[in-house]
Amino acid sequence: MRNGNLNHQQLMKVIYEVDFALCDLVLYLDTHPDCQQALDLYRKYQEIWMQAMDEYQQYCGPLSSHHVNAANQWDWITGPWPWEREC
Repeated sequence: MRNGNLNHQQLMKVIYEVDFALCDLVLYLDTHPDCQQALDLYRKYQEIWMQAMDEYQQYCGPLSSHHVNAANQWDWITGPWPWEREC
């Protein structure tokens, strides 16, 4: 990922598309747990998803309360909600 040419809308598109693929792979792996090809693909998409999420959150903030940096304070409510952002 790490592509400075992607804007927040393009990053969200990547996040949604890869998340869909991951959900689909989970269903397949539930019935084919020994399929190494599917497991490798899952790991690849999981890495892409994590990189896209990290990049989006670095510029736009967390997409859910599960991704809040709560080290010093609860900052989930201090900025605009994810659907209100135009980062």
